[in-house]
Amino acid sequence: MSKVYYKTEEQIEQIRESANVLSLLLGEIAREIKPGITTLSLDKLAYDFIHDHGGTPAFLNYHGFPFSLCISVNDQIVHGFPGDYVIKDGDLVSVDGGVNLNGFISDSAYTFGVGEISPEAQQLLDVTKASLFKGIEQAVAGKRIGDISSAIQEHVAPYNYGIVRELVGHGVGLHLHEKPEVPNYGRRGTGPKLETGLVICIEPMINAGKAGVKFWDDGWTVSTVDGKLSAHFEQMVAIRKGEPDVLLTFEHVEKVLDKK
Repeated sequence: MSKVYYKTEEQIEQIRESANVLSLLLGEIAREIKPGITTLSLDKLAYDFIHDHGGTPAFLNYHGFPFSLCISVNDQIVHGFPGDYVIKDGDLVSVDGGVNLNGFISDSAYTFGVGEISPEAQQLLDVTKASLFKGIEQAVAGKRIGDISSAIQEHVAPYNYGIVRELVGHGVGLHLHEKPEVPNYGRRGTGPKLETGLVICIEPMINAGKAGVKFWDDGWTVSTVDGKLSAHFEQMVAIRKGEPDVLLTFEHVEKVLDKK
């Protein structure tokens, strides 16, 4: 979408309701994701869960995408196809989903470490998730997109990870992808100004190795160029004065993972 859409308070509350369904879904995924299940079974769970809560999967048939979730394993960064792949102990599994509830769109991603993962994989998850929240801190009226981008980049830089450049965050709410783009690298004080009523997805995609990416022949899947692990976390924020208004919570996920 080439247009920036500023939302009313009523629209933001409707987007928040859509995001609530999605955050509950991510909690369900956290409960079910384990060694021995296929990625396609998680996709079916998402399809059924979203319909049971009165919505439709925002990803399904979006520009022809044939699934309800993007599920990207290990060196896959984003847009992976669910299928017959059986999840294994030690896998990193990025689950990216969206909900259309009464015409209002939510979008979020969480990367799960399945079973016992390596210390290197755990560090990648921790740094990527922390960089997301560093970016969110900058998502207030009066700042600029570059303030979000640079906060993510500055947090990741000491680890010598690759920050994906070909894929970025975006506006969201009335459409799945709206302006402005929200890169995960940049300079403070640059880019479009953040104004009240803007709703954006911030989504660092961080590679354990090189920043380069490989686009698959399926037209969707994107993986690391060197076969190393990647992590992806995504949150939705409504821009307000003073402090960010995070529309979607990871608390349902964390509650389940804390018990595992």
